[in-house]
Amino acid sequence: QVQVVEFGGGLVQAGGSLRLSCAASGRTSSLYYLGWFRQAPGKEREFVAAFTWSVGSTYYADSVKGRFTLSKDSAKNTVYLQMNSVKPEDTAVYYCAGRPAGRLYHYSIGSSYAYWGQGTQVTVSS
Repeated sequence: QVQVVEFGGGLVQAGGSLRLSCAASGRTSSLYYLGWFRQAPGKEREFVAAFTWSVGSTYYADSVKGRFTLSKDSAKNTVYLQMNSVKPEDTAVYYCAGRPAGRLYHYSIGSSYAYWGQGTQVTVSS
């Protein structure tokens, strides 16, 4: 089993920056992807970014490419989502999720992830 916990949400002005953290614990060696998803009020959950746990490859949704950056502190088993040039449309609850190896679906498919955090609210004011 793997547990993931998000930190770092809050209120930020448009154009500003915010960093979210996702700390993983438990059998982290079983992880293949660590993903970020978000859900705005009245909207479906959407993929934001994904990080391959061991290799360190990164993938981003078109809506955040060039503005958001993933990184990892291996000593802390923590993945960071640096959010720059934020926009009001980035307002959502952000979820961190872990996906074990061996699943065949595209990394952007939320249902392919097994371990979810409780979510952290990000609000961008205009």
